[in-house]
Amino acid sequence: MREVRVIGANSEQLGVMSPEDALVLAREAGLDLVEVAANSRPPVCRIMDYGRYKYEQKKKKSSKQSHAASLKEIKMRPGTDMHDLEFKLNNARKFLMEGDKVKVTVMFRGREMVHIDRGREKLNQVSEMLGDLAKMENPPRMEGRFMSMILVADREAVAEAKRAEELAAEEAGVEPEEPAVDKKAARRAAKQRRADEAQAAKLHGGEASPATDSDPAEA
Repeated sequence: MREVRVIGANSEQLGVMSPEDALVLAREAGLDLVEVAANSRPPVCRIMDYGRYKYEQKKKKSSKQSHAASLKEIKMRPGTDMHDLEFKLNNARKFLMEGDKVKVTVMFRGREMVHIDRGREKLNQVSEMLGDLAKMENPPRMEGRFMSMILVADREAVAEAKRAEELAAEEAGVEPEEPAVDKKAARRAAKQRRADEAQAAKLHGGEASPATDSDPAEA
């Protein structure tokens, strides 16, 4: 008999059990049993409010579609120390993961202008530390007292990094970070769920779907 690994509504690990036993636990909690990792061995299911889950997924998708790539900038000096540089690179990674371009600028003051090679070395260091996540769109060039380059995200590297984050969250038994959910909208979604629960339970096409007694394999 097929077994599933079950995560509770509060992200607690409930262990491996049959789909039927998992459904019983979900009903006792007044919630749904949703398959969240079909390719795991055994598959992973979570006890949750399916209506709210669908709402959050829809909002997440809408947020991604509405995000317009913009140009972010991080600034440093030729003598920026490693601690400060790592802090700035964390911001750069965040921007790249969100699909934005990043302009990295080294600012020169006074006599620093006679050592512009140090600025170029700093920009090269940034590129090396960001690794495969970033690709060069515009190479370093001087603009007055500023030397700048523009980086764009490598889509494949970003996708791989996001998959790694999701896998780590799954192994830890927690959901990947989601956008904040408006409580009133969530309540409306839950009300709507109760109205069309029968239809929602039949959703397929690769999306997570609530398990039913007649089709425990969907658990």
